[in-house]
Amino acid sequence: MKHVKLRRMVFLALCCDLGLFTKRLIAPAANILTDSLHIPGGVSTSFSLMFLVIAAVLTPGFFCGTLMGVVQGALAFSLGMVGSMGALSPIGYIVPGIVIDCALFFAKRLRWSEPFTMMIANMLAAASASLTADVLVFHLKGVPLLLYLSVAMSTGAVCGLLGAQLLQRLRPVIDAEIQKDEIV
Repeated sequence: MKHVKLRRMVFLALCCDLGLFTKRLIAPAANILTDSLHIPGGVSTSFSLMFLVIAAVLTPGFFCGTLMGVVQGALAFSLGMVGSMGALSPIGYIVPGIVIDCALFFAKRLRWSEPFTMMIANMLAAASASLTADVLVFHLKGVPLLLYLSVAMSTGAVCGLLGAQLLQRLRPVIDAEIQKDEIV
């Protein structure tokens, strides 16, 4: 990653924390939906990944999503927020981080609009998190797996668009602070 200011690093850490703790807050309500469909989670993961996508879009450099996935995985593991994946839970955070970086890389090359980019990045990251959980733990097949991935991708798309709206409000504040640091 290029030279990154301390304020931006603090913002990245805040996004990692927000992703973890909002997942804990939203999971009980989201489980009502997924339990009625007889599939594992996916909804709260999409919401928590939204913060990683926001931070990766705001931060220059290619490995921001991956680095934040590593940090988030280490935090989750150290705080005992391992869920059904147990000791393998950091993998469930790192893989979506890599997917976010790849999606943003291709979106930049294809010159997609920012809201569309964030929607696709969040949607693919949510699908990769669900697929990782399925491979490591759930071993779903057929229709249940398709339903699990569909729920993850659709909530990922909605959360990606929500993240784009949030980014629109955050960008002036973050950019103003960075410019103020560069002037001083």
